[in-house]
Parts: sequence; structure tokens; C-alpha cells
Amino acid sequence: MEPNTKANFEARAKVLKAMGNATRLFIVNELADGEKCVCELQEKIGSDMSTVSKHLSVLREAGILASRKNGNQVFYSLRCPCVLQFFKCIESVLRTSAQDTIELMG
Repeated sequence: MEPNTKANFEARAKVLKAMGNATRLFIVNELADGEKCVCELQEKIGSDMSTVSKHLSVLREAGILASRKNGNQVFYSLRCPCVLQFFKCIESVLRTSAQDTIELMG
């Protein structure tokens, strides 16, 4: 594999790895409705602030989220809303998988 090709696939893997956590997927889904502050996300997730901040950091470092500070509050938004298409793709895979299971059992 050529170095540029390898680097491209490693960058893709970083994004997929960041999305490979149920809490982080929930965060992305919540941000589909628009920008939210860390405190709103923390309340919805129900975890301590440090855990939520770590999840947000992983998503931001992968390029999925953007952040802005307003006073003491930090607000997060989707950097590329097209990431939501990933959810549609996952749902298609799940439906196909469920259909295959039904066909095997039937």
C-alpha cells in the first residue's frame, strides 16, 4: 500500500473509531438538532462531566465536532452534518442483517 493511501485509510479509521462508541453516537445524534452546551449533553447522557468531556474531545479530535466558547460554557456542533448519513447507512445494514436472520430462520 502506498504511503498516501495508507494515511488516508488511517484517517478514515480514526473517524470510525471515534464513532465506535454508543455514547459518542448518542452525542452526534443529539447534535443533529443543533448546537448544545456541554452541560446539556451531560444531563442527557447522565454521566459525570469528565466522562462527557472525554467523549467530546475524541469526537472533536477526529474532526466530527466543532466547539466554541461563550464565557464559561463550551458549545458543540457537528462540523460536517453529512456524518448523519452514516446513521442511515448503519440502519440499512441493521435492516439487511435482520432480514437475513429472518430468512435463515424461516
